[in-house]
Amino acid sequence: MVVPRPRAPWLIRPVREPATVPPPLDGPWAPTDTRLDAAELLPLPAGATGPEDVLVDPAGRLVSGAEDGRLWWWPVDAPPGTGPRLLAETGGRPLGIELDPRDGSLVVCDAYRGLLRVTPDGAVRELTGVGARPHLADNAAVARDSTVYFTDSSYRFPVSHWKRDLLEHRPNGRVLAYHPGTGRTEVVRDGLYFPNGIALTPDESALMLVETATHRLVRLTLPDAEVTVLADLPAYPDNLTGVGDGTYWIALPSPRLAAMERLLPHPRLRQLVALLPAAVQPKPLRYGLVALVDGAGRVLRTLHGPRGGYHMITGVRQHGDQLWLGSLTATGVARVPLA
Repeated sequence: MVVPRPRAPWLIRPVREPATVPPPLDGPWAPTDTRLDAAELLPLPAGATGPEDVLVDPAGRLVSGAEDGRLWWWPVDAPPGTGPRLLAETGGRPLGIELDPRDGSLVVCDAYRGLLRVTPDGAVRELTGVGARPHLADNAAVARDSTVYFTDSSYRFPVSHWKRDLLEHRPNGRVLAYHPGTGRTEVVRDGLYFPNGIALTPDESALMLVETATHRLVRLTLPDAEVTVLADLPAYPDNLTGVGDGTYWIALPSPRLAAMERLLPHPRLRQLVALLPAAVQPKPLRYGLVALVDGAGRVLRTLHGPRGGYHMITGVRQHGDQLWLGSLTATGVARVPLA
């Protein structure tokens, strides 16, 4: 089964915004630790690309989803170069992957099908059929009672045209909550700028959230959904995962682009740029970057790959003393030691 791909609006509706200046990668962001350029690679099968997120399940399997809709797994201790085994096929485009602590199943954000549950034997079931319908389900966090908080990054643009949403620079995103007891999905907060990575705080009183378009790390309290900006990041953030001790890893696909930020005061020009072929639009930098932050947004550690050996990093997950990485464009997942 292949799910139909929605069309993107032809014209974006940009508004005038003040220009910003990308800050340098210095201080805690300085590239002093460049281990990402020496990451070990575990390839997808030939022709498969885009292992956007990564997760280690209770059976010791490293799971990731590819652009063709398939979910693959590797043994977590597999040597470099090991190929994966097929877990499931969604027919859509799997992005964020999380574990349901109650039954060990996987909760998958599929960009075209919404929220899915995948059991260890590979069975796939849609969850978001009642209430709010996601347009671009992206990343999720599962509470202890199995409530799933997840980002709906854009109600206007599909994942195939995510650049158009960033160029439009409007608050087209929201956070949704799926309640398994009732089967309903409700809006927790709307008016967000391409909300992407999301994680619960250890006491589940709030959500840590990143907005890709505004390169912000924010805290969203529960249940009142009040937003507090914690940090303005020097790179565009993607998925975010909790370590469990009140710290969080953020995947950052690219340092901020000066050309993109200079376009903000020029909505007509941004409309034209959105219509250009992808080859001549501003491109993410070929640079590997992840950061560890605490609950107040303070940067505790950054890992870099200045040579871009593994780049466009969109997923990051700590498992023991190893860090697993996913990428929107790579042909496999990556692993680096933390020690």
